[in-house]
Amino acid sequence: MTHFAAIILAAGKGTRMKSDLHKVLHPIAGKAMIDHLMDSVDALAPAHKVVVVGAGREQLEQALGDRAMTCLQEPQLGTGHAVQQAQGPLGGFDGDVLIMYGDVPFVRPATMQAMLERLRQDDEPAAVVLGFTPADALQYGRVIADAHGRIAKMVEFKDASEEERSCCLCNSGLMAARASDLWALLDRVGNANAQGEYYLPDIVNIAIADGRACAVVATDDPNEVAGINSRAELAQAEAQWQELKRAEAMADGATLRAPETVFFSWDTQIGRDVTIEPNVVFGPGASVADGATILAFSHIEGAHVGEGCSVGPFARLRPGSVMEAGSKVGNFVEMKNAVLGPGAKANHLTYLGDATVGAEANIGAGTITCNYDGYFKHRTEIGPRAFIGSNSALIAPVKIGADAIVAAGSAVSRDVDEGELRMVRGEQIVKPGWADRFHDTMKKKKAAQKKG
Repeated sequence: MTHFAAIILAAGKGTRMKSDLHKVLHPIAGKAMIDHLMDSVDALAPAHKVVVVGAGREQLEQALGDRAMTCLQEPQLGTGHAVQQAQGPLGGFDGDVLIMYGDVPFVRPATMQAMLERLRQDDEPAAVVLGFTPADALQYGRVIADAHGRIAKMVEFKDASEEERSCCLCNSGLMAARASDLWALLDRVGNANAQGEYYLPDIVNIAIADGRACAVVATDDPNEVAGINSRAELAQAEAQWQELKRAEAMADGATLRAPETVFFSWDTQIGRDVTIEPNVVFGPGASVADGATILAFSHIEGAHVGEGCSVGPFARLRPGSVMEAGSKVGNFVEMKNAVLGPGAKANHLTYLGDATVGAEANIGAGTITCNYDGYFKHRTEIGPRAFIGSNSALIAPVKIGADAIVAAGSAVSRDVDEGELRMVRGEQIVKPGWADRFHDTMKKKKAAQKKG
């Protein structure tokens, strides 16, 4: 891979998003759109990354941290002007420059690499443009090029002839150029247009007028260069990403009963022979091992589901949850920062928070680990093969020993030894006939009220 720098343009105000959040920070599959693009750029190991910021710069700079340099475009006078702002941060960098847009998040590393490689071919183009062929070319600018990708002309739709409009190769706006060529050409771009702005694509026509070659590389997937400017387009991008992820999961050996209802996060890991029923949502940090089953309406985030496990229906695994091989959580069970040991079960209506459950333990319906005292979190430890009866409250910090039994309806606040039975209930009081006398008395009172 050639020595290159990446410039990412993200200075736009994003007014069509109607949001206080910077446009490129809106998430797709749980990750900001600019981070999707940054990951693709990073796959090629750039020497430098510069993000051009404008409105909402504080949000962007905080989100980026030290992952990229930033520079300010103020005022905003077009894409050519935006790229010029990166010249200062890049200093004397003399390699190739790749120009991306922060709201075009799905450009693949292979496409970026193809642009840089075309820049280094024998005809030494002054600039390489990324083109695409959409189903409907609409009013996109056209790239007029020969069979070898040498550009004869770049033309905006409104300025194109009927013959030029019949060309379906469109300009994505993404480019690659040598630094020395880029800065020299940008210095010659004017703003004699209706918007009074300096447009980046003008460098191509300037170079061609000088007798220099310019080239186009075409992507085979128009969705790769789709820009996101509104909530509707954000939803379309999410749908596009989810469709690809679902197809990938199934190609890798998972069964999705109703694929269109399953939603993955950007880093979801799904093993082979996993079955996922309808309406399952994966948040960031979720992984599912081979042979597991995720039943309908379950939500899994920051959790690991082990080999052969069963989850749901209507289960929620929160961050820090680990289900070891063969364990099971059933309907309306919630786990948080808890480990369910091999073969252990919590079949229904249970909360396991800040807990460790040993192998083959059984957690009865309605059991909760009381992990929070209003100030601090405390941990519950349940030993192997322990049996926790229904409707029990385990008040942390507390340990339940191996093979111990906690009787149903118990509120346990002290450790239970191995093999011990612990029953914590109030004394049952029986008063024969009391209920009959109570009902008779109340019925007479009610009847007297009606007469009155």
